[in-house]
Amino acid sequence: MKNNNNTHKEKLVSAKKHLGQHFLTDLNISKKIAESLISNTKNILEIGPGMGVLTQFLLESKANVQVCEIDSESVEYLQNNFPQLNGKIIQGDFLKLELEKLFTEQVSIIGNFPYNISSQILFKALDYKELIPELVGMFQKEVAERVVAEHGNKTYGILSVLLQAYYDAEYLFTVHENVFNPPPKVKSAVIRLTRKENTDFINRKLLFSIVKTAFNQRRKKLSNALKSLTIPKSLESHNFLNLRAEQLSVNDFIELTKIWEDGKTKSD
Repeated sequence: MKNNNNTHKEKLVSAKKHLGQHFLTDLNISKKIAESLISNTKNILEIGPGMGVLTQFLLESKANVQVCEIDSESVEYLQNNFPQLNGKIIQGDFLKLELEKLFTEQVSIIGNFPYNISSQILFKALDYKELIPELVGMFQKEVAERVVAEHGNKTYGILSVLLQAYYDAEYLFTVHENVFNPPPKVKSAVIRLTRKENTDFINRKLLFSIVKTAFNQRRKKLSNALKSLTIPKSLESHNFLNLRAEQLSVNDFIELTKIWEDGKTKSD
């Protein structure tokens, strides 16, 4: 989702449906989102600043604030209204950015994310987890609930496990649809992801493969759901295989990955 700042008198940016724009109009909520960043990174990257309703509060911090905006009309608005952003507006698609070329130091990500790409933004953050210690964002409430879900819950799935393997996930607050223009048809929610320390021991590629394969057949026991990956002999009698994907906690999946990797190494 994008933002809207009615304090400026010039022509406001029009919401574009194909970009999933619903402009946030409540300054109190914008301030609350900005204050949800708790890490002391020198860099902040806001995705989809729109008309700067969130940006204005981020600029009050001592951090180096940059913004990424795909909408040329919004870029022009920001250039005209926020001189502090001179040289700090990245015009383009966040999903295509090579963050390692833009930031040599840690960078916190924040934004009122367009719902149509919100899951992709989270997966990109995972790709750059070494660079991103924290992410605060507004999502469709349904997506936010999936991110923070615990095992045994119907909303618990691929997104839950993969993000929680590397980040502590917190559901911060719910946002009503009437504070947007135009109002979306669903409620929104703000979540915070804070990177965990010491996760380098996890075989990321193997974890992703196991989790995605397991949840793609979530009604089956893992002994059947994971057959296509060739289960190592060391796991054949393990209790994990008698369970379904949603019954395993995040730590269980990490443990399963470690046993799988050890068993595969011994058999090679």
